[in-house]
Amino acid sequence: MNYDCLGQSSCEGGSQCFQDDHICPSRSVCICSPCFYGTRCQFSVNGFGLSLDGILGYHIQAHIDLFHQPSIVLFSLSVVIVSMIVGLINGILSLITFQNRQVCEVGCGFYLLGSSITTLLTTVMFGLKFWILVLAQMTVISNRLFLQIQCISFDFLLRVCLNMDQWLNACVAIESTITLLKDLNFNKEKSKRNAKIVIIILSICIVSTNIYDSFHRHLIDEENEDGKRTWCIATYPSRLQTYNSFIHTFHFFAPFMN
Repeated sequence: MNYDCLGQSSCEGGSQCFQDDHICPSRSVCICSPCFYGTRCQFSVNGFGLSLDGILGYHIQAHIDLFHQPSIVLFSLSVVIVSMIVGLINGILSLITFQNRQVCEVGCGFYLLGSSITTLLTTVMFGLKFWILVLAQMTVISNRLFLQIQCISFDFLLRVCLNMDQWLNACVAIESTITLLKDLNFNKEKSKRNAKIVIIILSICIVSTNIYDSFHRHLIDEENEDGKRTWCIATYPSRLQTYNSFIHTFHFFAPFMN
């Protein structure tokens, strides 16, 4: 057995590649490092690394129509459809409510309006990501350029919207506390002006701290007994992996600490 596949290993995540013959190999296999899985060890469960692709992807069968897919795929499809309907109704109603001029007389109204928009965008993008994954693994969608564009953009945009929503909800809590403390001395105009500035600053900070993800995402092709599969994966150097874990943790917990 050869441990590096003659220097042409296709294994991801620092995993070992084994071949059945060091002169004329006929097959190879990847032995995954801890917390990595997949035939090429392309998926990771490190920290926040678990993805929709890794959870559901291998259950989706190529060249099989949607209604004859495994029960786990059909169940996931049902959950996503219900979640999208509920999310869209909630997002649209919230958007209509918080567009009211009276609500936006104070900064809290702007934060709630922004949260409604990010919630709506998150619902739409998650639904699109799910359908693209299903259709791509069924080989209904095979356009390389389209898959590459959605690979580098969708996960990044989902991160931004989720982070933004959490921070906006934190801003609502802070604004409400300030309103109670200041009572009659509360300045509505100043509150509105500050809210607009805070939303702009948050947008810049969240985008800038997550933009690295798009530059480290790419498509890989996997050949197995089921045929060819195309995956969107993120590959980070060790230092960037540490930063990735930190920034996920920061954006997840920091809003709750305010």
